[in-house]
Amino acid sequence: MISASSTALELARRVLAIEADAVRALIERLDDRFLAAVSLILGRRGRVVVSGIGKSGHIARKVASTLASTGTPAYFVHPAEASHGDLGMIQPDDVFIAFSHSGESEELLRIVPLIKRQGAKLIALTGNHDSTLAREADVHLDAGVAQEACPLNLAPTASTTAALALGDALAVALLDARGFSADDFARSHPGGSLGRRLLTHVADVMRRGNDVPSIADSSSLREAVYEMSRGRMGMTAVVDAAGRIVGVFTDGDLRRALDKVTDFAGARVAELMTPGPRTIRPEALAVEAVQLMERHKINQLVVVDGDDKVVGALNMHDLFRAKVI
Repeated sequence: MISASSTALELARRVLAIEADAVRALIERLDDRFLAAVSLILGRRGRVVVSGIGKSGHIARKVASTLASTGTPAYFVHPAEASHGDLGMIQPDDVFIAFSHSGESEELLRIVPLIKRQGAKLIALTGNHDSTLAREADVHLDAGVAQEACPLNLAPTASTTAALALGDALAVALLDARGFSADDFARSHPGGSLGRRLLTHVADVMRRGNDVPSIADSSSLREAVYEMSRGRMGMTAVVDAAGRIVGVFTDGDLRRALDKVTDFAGARVAELMTPGPRTIRPEALAVEAVQLMERHKINQLVVVDGDDKVVGALNMHDLFRAKVI
C-alpha cells in the first residue's frame, strides 16, 4: 500500500491551482463569440444537440443535461453512433455543439458536413482556434488552457474542467435570457430533495380537520392543556368565535403559567396564551415554513387562510417526514 506523503498533498494543490487558473483565464477571453453562441441558440426553434468523444464526450453529456434542466431542450449524441444512424435525430432547426479539445476529433469531423447539410448550425468548443472544427463552426468558443494539470501534461484535466465551466456559463446565460424561474426548475426536477423543496407546499404537509389542536379564546387553562395533549404538537391554536386565529398556547406558555397561576380551575387561556402568533398560508412553499420557524426559533406554525381562519397546522416533525428538511 502506498503511503500518503507531503508530495501527494503538494501535487493535489498544484492540480487544483492549475485547474482554477484555467477557468479564471476563460473570463478574459469571453467576447462577442459567446454572445453569438447564445443568440444562435435562442434564435433557433429546434433543440441543442451536444456531442464529443472520450473525456470531451463525458463533459458534453453533462452540459447537455445542464442545458435540458435549465430551460434549453438538449440531448447528447455520440459522434460514432451518429455515423451509424443517429444523425437522423438532428433536424434543420437544431444547434449542434461539438466538444473537442484538439478540434481534430475524427469522429466529429466525419459528421460535420452531414450536420451542415441538414441545415443545423454548428458551435465548436475547442482548445485550438486554428483547428479544423473551429474553422468549420458557425461560432467557435475558445476553451484552451495553458497546460494540463497532469504532471505529464497529457491526461485531459484542466482542459475538461475549462470546457465544463464554459458549457455551464452558456447554460446559465441561456437560463437568464429565457427568464427561467425557480418554478420552471422545480417542474424539471420533481424527484429528489430539489423537487421536494421546490414543489412541496404547506398544504401538502399540514395537519387538517380534527388533527389540528384548536380551542376557543373563552376556554379554560384545563381545556387548553387537554387540547394541547390531544393534538400532540406541543401547542394549540386559540381562535375567536369566527374561527380566526388570536393566539397560540404552547408548552412554553404552560411552563410559564405554572410559575404564576394560583387558581388553575379559574384560569383562562386568553390570559396566558401568546397573542398574534406567526402564521403561514397553505399555498406557501413548505421550505418557507422551515425558514420562518428557524428565523423565529419556533417549532410549530398555524396555517391560516386569507381571512385569518385556521385551516391547518404543522411542526418540524411534519416537515422532516415530508423530507423537506
